[in-house]
Amino acid sequence: MNPLAGCLLVSALLFSIGLGGALTRRSAILALIGIELMLNAANLNFIAFWRYGPYPEAMTGILFVIFSIAIAAAEAAVGLALILAVYRHFKTTDLSRLDSMKG
Repeated sequence: MNPLAGCLLVSALLFSIGLGGALTRRSAILALIGIELMLNAANLNFIAFWRYGPYPEAMTGILFVIFSIAIAAAEAAVGLALILAVYRHFKTTDLSRLDSMKG
């Protein structure tokens, strides 16, 4: 197995764990953690394809990862703010109990 295939295998496993966590957990915080795992798997793919690609000196993979980390940080901040607002209103973070959009 070459190193690229190993990185892609680890990334696929990490993405699968994140997807499973995001879809099966009832807690909004654990679903947010699952989404972060999926973003980290995408970052690992960017780094693997950059490192084992034809032009590793181009630094394009690193730039994609930096932008992706910035977007993930903003997503985490907005997600946690939404979770706090929902908790203040409904007194729960259970996603199955949040079925209405009424104010």
